[in-house]
Amino acid sequence: MATSIKIDEELKSRVQHLAGARHRSAHWIMLEAITQYVEREEKRESFKQDALRAWNAFQANGKHLTGEEADAWLARLENGEDTDVPECHD
Repeated sequence: MATSIKIDEELKSRVQHLAGARHRSAHWIMLEAITQYVEREEKRESFKQDALRAWNAFQANGKHLTGEEADAWLARLENGEDTDVPECHD
């Protein structure tokens, strides 16, 4: 599907310069930029939604881990230990 966007001359020049330096088309550069932006923003939105779900669950039941408990669990994972997620508590 073809679409068009309006960009100012300065940005157009920058895209063309970069395209030449990378031996790519300006179309490829713009498509890559849009793809990376959308992927990054989708991940950010997913993270936000996960945080909201966790917050709502905490508000509903009060179960949580302390920062120290979470840090200790993450340290075990970092050290290569096969460890389960700690159980949340009141």
